[in-house]
Amino acid sequence: MYGSIFQAALFAQQVAVVTGGGSGIGRCVAHELASLGAQVVLVGRSEAKLQAVAAEIAEAGGRASCHACDIRDEAAVKAMVQAVIAEHGRIDALVNNAGGQYLTPLAAISAKGWQAVIDTNLTGGFLVARECFNQCMAAQGGAIVNMVADMWGSMPNMGHSGAARAGMVSFTETAALEWAGSGVRVNAVAPGYIASSGMDHYPPEAAPLLRKMPATVPAGRFGNEAEVSAAVVFLLSPAASFISGSVLRVDGARPQMRMGMAAGGASAEVQQRPAVRPFAGFPLYQMPKVFQS
Repeated sequence: MYGSIFQAALFAQQVAVVTGGGSGIGRCVAHELASLGAQVVLVGRSEAKLQAVAAEIAEAGGRASCHACDIRDEAAVKAMVQAVIAEHGRIDALVNNAGGQYLTPLAAISAKGWQAVIDTNLTGGFLVARECFNQCMAAQGGAIVNMVADMWGSMPNMGHSGAARAGMVSFTETAALEWAGSGVRVNAVAPGYIASSGMDHYPPEAAPLLRKMPATVPAGRFGNEAEVSAAVVFLLSPAASFISGSVLRVDGARPQMRMGMAAGGASAEVQQRPAVRPFAGFPLYQMPKVFQS
């Protein structure tokens, strides 16, 4: 059973769309929202992955449906949102989580590769949010959380993703302004170094770098999927009713690291102190394989 800190039935009678819901952070968010009473709609390109997560949620006593969709395809997004509304009658919440990137220095990124990452991490999120607004939220209100990333300062070897995520922050701020009159809140969550299944998609040569990353985090560790999910759920909840156009960082203060500061972060003992102890809310969470050896 999901160990959410939020009130039971918080999202009862609500419909929540989660893009990229077939794995990683999206899967975790879907589980938490379902555990809190939401009818979760899983969206992604792989029907098999979505069905597997839907089965997990059902086994835990929640409700989830699946809609395979490439969010980069405008016509497909319009049809997907229309189908969700036809099936469930409404969309109360959108978690724009789908995204992805690959490791490459700027000088080696082709125009095609650049565009692919922009389409996935920026244009796709815009299309889904626009359709949820136009087809439903403009008339009834709602809450949107866009997933961005720790791109403050720079994203070396991921410049395409950094540009897209920065664009999504600006989109979040503008949508929060333009859609406020319809009772729609739009915020973003910016995960830092999160040990999720996405890390296993990087090439093997990236493993040594990944294992060194916690040393650059003042908190001294990776975050986990449940810690990101909790931030998303808070921003969707009534407790955040006066928060819109904001970005909530979940990064252990990593952007505050500066040259000359001692590397290594907090010790293992310090990491277990109550205020900073890892939050283990998701019982199905598994450490990425790259850290298991």
